[in-house]
Amino acid sequence: MTTVAVRHQVADYDTWKLGYDGHGVVRKEFGCTGEMLLRDASDPSEILVLTFWPTPADAQAFATDPRLAQIMEKAGVISEPRIEVYEEASS
Repeated sequence: MTTVAVRHQVADYDTWKLGYDGHGVVRKEFGCTGEMLLRDASDPSEILVLTFWPTPADAQAFATDPRLAQIMEKAGVISEPRIEVYEEASS
């Protein structure tokens, strides 16, 4: 399994969440199998999104899709997003 971690700051969480939810169709189109939303305990405008993917190629295709940058801007992301792709490590 592959995990994409996206961290950024938003102007307004409720506005951002509407945009995030609306973009769910695109995540599924690229093969997203699950997600987790987290807010920084000391700064609720700082968001960490974890999404789960079958392969690194699926995750990378989503992370570089131009629609992602467009929806982030429209939803009020106010910082440069930090996007990282992780593969599950064997124990």
